[in-house]
Amino acid sequence: MAAPRNLGNDGGRLRDEENANEDDSPTTKKPAGVKFTVALGVFVFFSIGLFCIYSTMPAAEYGRIRLPRTISDLRMLKDQLATYANDYPAQFIMGYCSTYIFMQTFMIPGTIFMSLLAGALFGVVRGLFLVVFNATAGASSCYFLSKLIGRPLVNWLWPEKLRLFQAEISKRREKLLNYMLFLRITPTLPNLFINLASPIVDIPFHIFFLATLVGLIPASYITVRAGLALGDLKSVKDLYDFKTLSVLFLIGFISILPTLLKRKRTYE
Repeated sequence: MAAPRNLGNDGGRLRDEENANEDDSPTTKKPAGVKFTVALGVFVFFSIGLFCIYSTMPAAEYGRIRLPRTISDLRMLKDQLATYANDYPAQFIMGYCSTYIFMQTFMIPGTIFMSLLAGALFGVVRGLFLVVFNATAGASSCYFLSKLIGRPLVNWLWPEKLRLFQAEISKRREKLLNYMLFLRITPTLPNLFINLASPIVDIPFHIFFLATLVGLIPASYITVRAGLALGDLKSVKDLYDFKTLSVLFLIGFISILPTLLKRKRTYE
C-alpha cells in the first residue's frame, strides 16, 4: 500500500500559488478605468460643493461673481465684492476658500488673482493666512489626485523635466525638505509641476505638505501685499521684478544652505 502523500508542504505551496494568482488577477488591481472614475467622482463632489455654496448666496450678488483674468477684471471684482465681504463675511470666506481650493486642485489658472483679491479685501495678515491655507490645501488635493491618475499626464506634458526632477530628488533624499523648500520659495519650477510630479517621484506627503506650507509664505506675502495697491499694477508681471526675485532666491538659498554645507564636509 502506497504511503500517504505529505500534504502539509504541498498544501502550503498550493495556497501560496492561489494567493499569488489572486494578487495578479485583474479583480485585485485598480485598472485605469476605476482610477479615472474615482478622479471624476472627486471632481463632481467638488463641483456640487461649490454649487451648494454659491446657491446659498444672495441672488443679487451671486450673479456678479466672475473669475478675473486680468488686473482690470480684478479691480472691478474687488469693487463689487467689497461690500458683500463686509456684510456676509462667513459666506464670502466659504465661497472664496472653496473656489481657491477647487482651482488649485484641478489646475485651473488664475489663483494668483485670488491671492491679490485676498490682499485687497482682507489686508496683509488675514489675506496671507487665507492664501497660504488655501494654496496648501489645494496643492495637497492635487498631490493625491496626481497620485491616482497623474502619471500619464505628467509623462506626456513634461517627460524630460520629470526625469531631471527624479534625478535631483534621488540625489537629495537625506535633505529632501530643504530642497523642496528651495523649490517652493523660488520660481525655479512651476508650482503646478511640483504638485503633479511630487507623488510620481515618491516625495513623501509630510515633506510635500511642510515644504508647501512654509515655502509659499514669502511669495504669497509679496502677492497679498501687492493686492493692497491694485491701482499701481498694470499686469501680473509687475509682481516679480528683479528685486523681488533676488529676495526670493536669497531666502531659497538659505533654505538649502545646510545641504550645501554637509556636501562640502563630505567632499573634504
